[in-house]
Amino acid sequence: MPKRESTDHQFPPVTTPVRGANGKYPRILEAAVAVFAEKGFHASRIADIAERAGVADGTVYLYFKNKDEILVSVINTAFDAFVSDARAELAKISSPAAKLRRLAQMHLGILGGNRNLAVVFQMELRQSTRFLAPFSHHHMVEYFELVRSAIREGQAAGLFRPELNEKIAANCFFGALDEMVTSWVLAEHEYSLAQAADSVADVILLGLEK
Repeated sequence: MPKRESTDHQFPPVTTPVRGANGKYPRILEAAVAVFAEKGFHASRIADIAERAGVADGTVYLYFKNKDEILVSVINTAFDAFVSDARAELAKISSPAAKLRRLAQMHLGILGGNRNLAVVFQMELRQSTRFLAPFSHHHMVEYFELVRSAIREGQAAGLFRPELNEKIAANCFFGALDEMVTSWVLAEHEYSLAQAADSVADVILLGLEK
């Protein structure tokens, strides 16, 4: 049976010097991801996160006002790192189709490499519009612009069908990847999520290409 991708990837580093002091801030975020994934956001306590991070409860409160702020920081830190890396990767690629394929590989590869983070994004984030609405308004706009930009490039170059609505195509792209992650999180047997990226990209590109 194939092994599920490793979940011991470190949380993306934080660039703010004060918060990065002694590595406690990223440790708290990493611990929060694990606790939220195991217990669920609502059942998790600050004490659980502090214990997992190996710090005192008071240390957590030095960085965060409450549990809500921790979840928001987890989401923002992980997604900001993803978008930054994605922009850098796509900047190296000239082919619109290859850009979409690479984005699919990164999407499934990163979440497939950190099951706890995938659970937080697919399950915990979506349980409350209080968290989901700000995330969608800010982060998803950035994500979709990466996709739509590649689609527009392909249409302008005569590679993708010009009659297709780029917004609808981008929604289909994200929706296919998002459903793959949810299915992987809920699956009863283990398999490699990252290995599904090319198959998903093939399906989307077959619908886009002339």
